[in-house]
Amino acid sequence: MVFDRYAPERLWRMVRPDAVYVWSDEEVRKRLSWYYGVMTNELPAKFMIARVVEVDENPYSLDYDSLTDVKRRAKKEFEKLFNQARSGRLTFDIFAREFKERPRYSLLDVDAALARLLSKPCRLCERRCMIDRSKRIGACRLDDKVYVHSWFHHLGEEAPLVPSGTIFYGGCNFSCVYCQNYDISQVVPRYGEVVDARRLAWIQRMLRMHGARNINHVGGEPTPNLPIIVESLLYLDVNVPHIWNSNMYMTVETMDILVDIIDLWLPDFKYGNNKCAMRLSAVPRYFEVVTRNLRIAVESGDMIIRHLVLPGHVECCSIKVLEWIAANLPLDRILVNIMDQYRPEHLVAKYPKRWPELARPVYREEVDRVCAYAKRLGIIYEPVS
Repeated sequence: MVFDRYAPERLWRMVRPDAVYVWSDEEVRKRLSWYYGVMTNELPAKFMIARVVEVDENPYSLDYDSLTDVKRRAKKEFEKLFNQARSGRLTFDIFAREFKERPRYSLLDVDAALARLLSKPCRLCERRCMIDRSKRIGACRLDDKVYVHSWFHHLGEEAPLVPSGTIFYGGCNFSCVYCQNYDISQVVPRYGEVVDARRLAWIQRMLRMHGARNINHVGGEPTPNLPIIVESLLYLDVNVPHIWNSNMYMTVETMDILVDIIDLWLPDFKYGNNKCAMRLSAVPRYFEVVTRNLRIAVESGDMIIRHLVLPGHVECCSIKVLEWIAANLPLDRILVNIMDQYRPEHLVAKYPKRWPELARPVYREEVDRVCAYAKRLGIIYEPVS
């Protein structure tokens, strides 16, 4: 028997031909130009740029205030290199030739050290539970270990991302009553494989070397796992774009780390108000936190916003989400995935009378209305929805 190493690529091209022809869409190429450049190895990923920006001090011996001061100085060089890459002057080939030697300590080390400090006590997300997760479980249902429940080439993501090197982490800082990944996010979040930074880097390398277009950090929610994720990039030796597939409920301090390593943001913009967020996900201050982070993220990478249309929530959530996007984000730089795959899951399926509007699939008319409104606002959604 002869092994056909091209069989996996032929398979995904047959299953998802749109993942090929989506790149003939000029609007997609324009909005995802940075991601496309890294995906095709024309440009260096942001984590690789951060890894060659030298710092003079050992970051792991500094306190938080000293680290932020070191980072502020190093960011000037990072921004210079990033802008050179974004303009096409610093290609991946040039980058590989000019930066053969890595510094002893880099901006990426600073970010790794910052992430460690932010996790003890934990203020990685806006719940700011301030728990030392090495001693007890945090609000995200995790201790200080990273639990990977699965990793594989995902063929069900948005067309520009397929095949996506998806890593599903356990744990979540939300308690969505309709969560479709409720087993790993809420029920048994600590039943996955415990991985350290080197093992996580190996997983990412395997995904990329076997054809993944990206590394897609998802869950659950990836935010509680940030310290090991950042540290893993110190060992990752292949160029690959990184995606943050998140509920976007992280702190500004966490965002300040992520902007150095994330090439494409995949935020889940769920609710158009705080009342629905509290009732359905037990999340306070949802709208203020998520919109703040979206404003930060859109300035530092490409973006595909996901919005799941919930039955009975078109007016209060879908319309409000689209209106905020149109009024506050540069529409010529983002794509929006209007998602129609809601189904009653988790607690809604178990106790439908508690959330009666969610105890049914979403109607086609509801999704069509949301799509029509997006079109009126000038939001591009068709290529990724």
